[in-house]
Amino acid sequence: MPIHAFFLAAVLAATPLAAQQADPPMTPERVAAILLALDPDAAASGQGVELTIEDIPVLVVMDQAANRMRAMVPVASADALSEAELTRVMQANFDTALDARYAIGQGRLWAVYVHPLAELHGAQLIEGIAQTVNLARSYGTLYTSGSRIFGRGDSPGIYRDLLEDLMQRGQPL
Repeated sequence: MPIHAFFLAAVLAATPLAAQQADPPMTPERVAAILLALDPDAAASGQGVELTIEDIPVLVVMDQAANRMRAMVPVASADALSEAELTRVMQANFDTALDARYAIGQGRLWAVYVHPLAELHGAQLIEGIAQTVNLARSYGTLYTSGSRIFGRGDSPGIYRDLLEDLMQRGQPL
């Protein structure tokens, strides 16, 4: 076996310590406990929980039969979106939205994080909610769910153009 193939196999076979200490399957009760830790005023709503993170309303719905959990934040009316805005959210879904995504449903644009419920870890739930809130907050500006981006899409060029424009405007100062 060539050395590079051996190295790749060793890297792929390495199991992080966190993965070795497997969490029990996620349940709606565990999700609710985590959400109450994030917002003590969180309240049950149908098959989910409504909470507020930094003044942003978040709805987390769960379906054990379908093994799905969805964290959602309403962003804007879908009817009011221009073609340019639709293009921009699709670009963001490719490279700056990470695990949370923009989606349209029920006449609204949403920031959404979807994950299999049973396989969900507590840290993933918290990170997914944070990404969803960031995605909603950055709509119309950076369209990002966090500090990391994939970098292979259109967003880096858009950010570069913005930076160059701001730098040019700031030159006289």
